[in-house]
Amino acid sequence: MLEFNNVSKEYHVGDRVIKALDDVSFKINEHQFTVVLGPSGSGKSTLLNILGGMDRPTKGKIKFKDQFVNELNDRDLTIYRRKVIGFVFQFYNLIPSLTALENVAIAAQLTDNDDAAVSYLQDVGLKERINNFPNQMSGGEMQRVSIARALAKKPQLLLCDEPTGALDSVTSMKIVKILQDIANNTDTAVVMVTHNPQFEQYGNQIIKLKDGKVELMTHKDAVLVGEAE
Repeated sequence: MLEFNNVSKEYHVGDRVIKALDDVSFKINEHQFTVVLGPSGSGKSTLLNILGGMDRPTKGKIKFKDQFVNELNDRDLTIYRRKVIGFVFQFYNLIPSLTALENVAIAAQLTDNDDAAVSYLQDVGLKERINNFPNQMSGGEMQRVSIARALAKKPQLLLCDEPTGALDSVTSMKIVKILQDIANNTDTAVVMVTHNPQFEQYGNQIIKLKDGKVELMTHKDAVLVGEAE
């Protein structure tokens, strides 16, 4: 589905050149749950931003199917973000004045998706909370709304930036299970960035970053959430 070929990202700070990513290559396939691991400053967020078309590489190529994302102009890059990518953030980014249903519905409308927004909330177990506002929900519930909102775009690639970072361990596992189910049961590939090595076992592609480089990349059969408990 997507190829990341010899990608580097450099930032200039005064006279210094900082390489946030240094010659990174990997592939993402359909039905794949990719877990990107690394400490703070390893390049995880930069990698995710470039995958999502929110930043451009200094060097290298990003190929999505037959399209080179790194060569897109600003307008086409916006279309790529809207039609191909779904984003899930650590702190939810819900619109506080809208209900759960409205938060999801607005994403569906922006991408001309005629499916009922409520179906996405049902998929993440929030049928009874559709008319609640964000301040009436727990952190785990808000994160599930944000996942439903991202899925309402019908993305081909779901990018998750520390989606469990603000959650307790039990709720975190519920979120990881939802992401794993999405990768296994839909055509949407999932990439989750995390600093928590506990989640390594649940991915079928693991990319470990250190100082902007791929320290280790492995492919394996993932442990299904619940089997390791």
